[in-house]
This record gives sequence, C-alpha cells and structure tokens, in this order.
Amino acid sequence: MTEIQKDRSNLIWRFFSSVKLTFFLLIILAVASILGTVIPQRGQGAMEFARNLSPEMFRFLSSLNLFDMYHSLWFRLIVLCLTVNLIVCSMNRFPTAWKRFRLLPRPDREKPFEHLPPQQEFSLQGNIKESADNVEPFLQNRYRQVNRKQTGDEDFFYVEKGRYSHFGVYLVHLSVLIILVGGLVGSFFGFEGYVNIAEGEQIKTIMLRKNMSRMVLGFEVRCDKFTVDFYKNGAPKEYRSDISFIVNGKEVEKRSVLVNHPIKFKGITFYQANYGIIPGNKVKLKILRQTSRSEETTIEIEKGHSKPLPGDEGNFRVLDLRDDFMKMGPAALISIQPNKGDEIRFWLFKDQEDIKRRLPGLLDRFPKLNPSSFKPYTFFLEEFENRYYTGLQVNKDPGVPLVWVGFFVIVAGFFITFFVSHRRIWVRLRDNNGETEISIAGTSNKNPVGLQRELDRLSHDLQGLLKQRR
Repeated sequence: MTEIQKDRSNLIWRFFSSVKLTFFLLIILAVASILGTVIPQRGQGAMEFARNLSPEMFRFLSSLNLFDMYHSLWFRLIVLCLTVNLIVCSMNRFPTAWKRFRLLPRPDREKPFEHLPPQQEFSLQGNIKESADNVEPFLQNRYRQVNRKQTGDEDFFYVEKGRYSHFGVYLVHLSVLIILVGGLVGSFFGFEGYVNIAEGEQIKTIMLRKNMSRMVLGFEVRCDKFTVDFYKNGAPKEYRSDISFIVNGKEVEKRSVLVNHPIKFKGITFYQANYGIIPGNKVKLKILRQTSRSEETTIEIEKGHSKPLPGDEGNFRVLDLRDDFMKMGPAALISIQPNKGDEIRFWLFKDQEDIKRRLPGLLDRFPKLNPSSFKPYTFFLEEFENRYYTGLQVNKDPGVPLVWVGFFVIVAGFFITFFVSHRRIWVRLRDNNGETEISIAGTSNKNPVGLQRELDRLSHDLQGLLKQRR
C-alpha cells in the first residue's frame, strides 16, 4: 500500500471513529424521527395530510421522500453510517478494554496498602501461617478464585470480581447494532399492506402500500363473521373479525382479530384496521307493468341470476350492485334481454323519489338512469341487502426478533455498565514479633462508596473469623 493510500485509509478510519460523528448522526436520526411522527407515513393519513399542502410544499416533501421516510435511501444511508461508526469506534477502543481485562496484577504489590484507613488494618496474636491458611478458604468461598503469594515474612492474597464490566459499553454498542440491523432487515425484506374481505369471502392477495401492487400471500384468508358493537351515541365500541386461514384448500387455523389485538400466521401479522358496508348479492325489486291494467310484482333476485319478466316479454337480471352510485345512494344495474331486440341496461336507484325532487327530470332525460326504459315496465328497488366487510392491515417485519434481541442486550449492557464495577482486593498478612498484622486494600473502576462498604465488611468478617479460630 502506498503512502497516499495509507493516508486516505487512515482519514476514512478517523472519520468513522469520531464520537462527534456519532452525536451528529444521532441528532439527525432524532430530527428525522420527529418528522416521521409529524408527517403521516403512507396510507390514508398521508393522503389527507397532502391535500392540505400547497403544490410546491407537496413536491418538496415528496422529493425528500418524507411520506415514506423510513424506506427512503437517505434514511437507510444514515442508519448504515451509524452502524459503521459504531463498529469502527468499538474496534478502535476494544484492544484497550481487552488489555485491562487480561491484566492480572501481582498479589504482592505494596502500593495499594499505602495510606489505609484504620478500619482496614488490625492485628491478632498467632502464627502467620495458621492465619493465612484460615484466610485462603474464606476468600475462596467469597470470591472463588484467589491468588496467593508468600514473600519472606508476608503472605499476600489477591481477588477480584466484575472483570467483565469492562465490556458493558460494548454490549450497548452491540445491542444498537442489532437493533439497526433489525430495522434494515425489516425495511428491505418486510412489507406493509391492507385488504378488505367481505363476510363469507376469502382472499389470497393483498395490496401493498408502498407501490399499490398486488402481492400473493401463499395462503388464503376467509372472513367467517364480522361483528360490531356500538355505544348509545352510535360510535363503534368494538369490532371483531372471525378469520380462517386456508392452506392448499384445507382450513388449518381459526382466529379472531380485534382492535389492538392482532393475530399472526406464518410470520405475517393481521391488525383490525377498519370496517365498512358493501352491497350483498340479493335485492328485492318491485316491478310495475302498465298495460290496460296495472300489474305489480315483487321479486327477490340474486346478482347474476336471470328471471323472466312478469309478462314473459323477455328476461332480466341484476348485473351489479353499488352502495353509493354517483353519490345518489344504493343502486342496482338492471339488464333486460327482450325476446325481440337488443339488450337494455339501466341503473335503478333505491331513493328514486328523493332524486326526482332534488334533480327534476334527470331520470327521464337519461335512458341509462330511467327505471322505465323498457316499456311497459317500471322498476323499483325496494330492499338492498348489505353486508359488512373487514379492513385488515397486513404486515410482515422479519427484523422484529432482532430488535427484541437488541432490546434485551441493551438492558444487560446498561446494567453492567452502570451497576457492575471491576473491584480488585488485596489482603496482606505480615508477621510482627509473634503478632499477625492484617491489611486490606482495594481499587474499583467505579462506585468507590460501594468498594469502601465491601472492604469494611470484609475487614469485619475476617477479624471475626480469625478471632474465632484462636
């Protein structure tokens, strides 16, 4: 590698190892998250928000992809830069932490025993070897691993705990990386969609929100029943969909979806989003035949089925049903096939009299809206069967398990970082003319108050143990 290449690589490494870059990226992400909260992301909410904007502002926000921010290229690049920044920062600082972790101080160090408070030193009558043989199992029972060293008329013991606390910050870094990777996995490999299913019907595709295209689920979903309860003021209290999942033509599971109680099948989550009313398949028609005398007939007919006219002049059928055709209420498309002549089609409204009052002459001027288009018959739409449909939000986010793992790792990392300290403790026994002088010292990378309490407790327990063994 040439000197120029080394300089460039060092420059890139220094850039991504900067803590300032970390803070800058976190601020950018925070601002972007606020924008993503204020500006509705995709769906009906985004459309309603966009209607209230000026054309210039709409074009500006759209150019920044702020209506689908979390799937935009710039947002993914920020997340990617933060990921690289965390990895480089961790690699830069990890060797130092590993060195501290591997470092094992000599048990016979004298410096920790300088300037000890009185409560950490005491003397007892007795042989130093006997005292040391009592101290060692006591320390092993409390700290497990004990290092002992004898030097002349002194015995040293070294113990420690919380060595792994040096890696707490790296657990936090790792957890953030796991969460970021989980977000990217969900962004690239997940999807959000929706589907409306009428009672008794089943679907195998959904509409994706991102590009409004159809996606095959790989199984079928059937709405067996939809129920809704209302408050006294008419507001919906609770709505529920009884759903069946069908794989290869066989029903494999039945579940119920309620608001705030989603269900999951094959890694895909179904949320109860909305509901509505659509026309059913049956209508009741009143047919008036005016010849020398008037004849009135009431007929129930199912959409798509053909029935003869009361006077046998031909057949008729209902081709389509709309719950609000042309903003004038429920309507049915009637097709008449006379015995002689061409087919005649016209729309039949349920509220004909109201339409005539509001728009005089409209139905008579347009044959396709005239219920008397085929003489001598006049059609009336008496009853219009309605049925509910359930609106389901359909999501898949394969990154969610990673986000949960990252959440638990970050909790563990914060706990180790803030509540676990690396404590090193030395115990020295020195022979002084038939007496054994015992000194206890220690260091900690954090929480000195906790260390002092532990040293005081250790001194008290050791003094009691050795007095008892005398």
